[in-house]
Amino acid sequence: MNLNLWLAFGVGLILGSFVNVLVHRLPRMVMASFEPSNDDTPRFDLCLPASHCPHCHTPLQIKHLLPVLSFVWLKGRCGFCKYPIGWQYPTVELLTALIWTACAWRWGLTSTALCWALFGTSLLALSLIDWQTTLLPDALTQPLLWLGLIASADQWVALPLTQAVWGAVWGYGALWSIATAFERITGKQGMGGGDFKLLAALGAWLGPFALIPLVILASFTGAIVGLSLQWRHRLPANGYVPFGPFLAAAGAFLAWENPAQFMQSLGWPAF
Repeated sequence: MNLNLWLAFGVGLILGSFVNVLVHRLPRMVMASFEPSNDDTPRFDLCLPASHCPHCHTPLQIKHLLPVLSFVWLKGRCGFCKYPIGWQYPTVELLTALIWTACAWRWGLTSTALCWALFGTSLLALSLIDWQTTLLPDALTQPLLWLGLIASADQWVALPLTQAVWGAVWGYGALWSIATAFERITGKQGMGGGDFKLLAALGAWLGPFALIPLVILASFTGAIVGLSLQWRHRLPANGYVPFGPFLAAAGAFLAWENPAQFMQSLGWPAF
């Protein structure tokens, strides 16, 4: 790899460590916001308390926080109590690094590459949070939507601003309409509001004409995974498979591919 790609890889590793913090802390922050608080409640946010071992609660030192390297050096165990460290941490760091490297490889060190790298990083964080907690926090979906509109307005991405706006509107409205109709017919909630906001954000990045293949891809892959989990008796107790990760995966795929060309390859009419 050339120097630019190594630089992108290093930045991605660092941000991957932050993604791990988001995945662990942001859902707890969201749930805490619905509970009564008082002056005695200890501060809990993205900064405090300092990073610590979840088992022995010993604060970590800088040498324990180096992305991937610390995991290898510590042989996957806490440096104090030797409790096993989950593989999610280095995996997320490496995935984020690969996202940034891929964007730098395709678009160079440009504002376009930065935008798409942030897009991919946000989708990774949202997917993990939704899979683990069935939450899609506004603290991630709303900035993702606004960043898409800003990137389009400043021509950092190729999508015209008009299409970005209508993509956001149609993305939210389509899922909201389907979910509302389903709830009124069955009396059950089919999907949460976070899914509407995520699809609105994806529409702001990909445009309105990408929404049809996006939802079809997400539904198809979601159905396959859901049936596979059911067959292996690993479906969650509530029988619910979060839709957000599949929306995010389909959005990432179409961001890399050209949505119009993808639709033509399947024999669908191009817009």
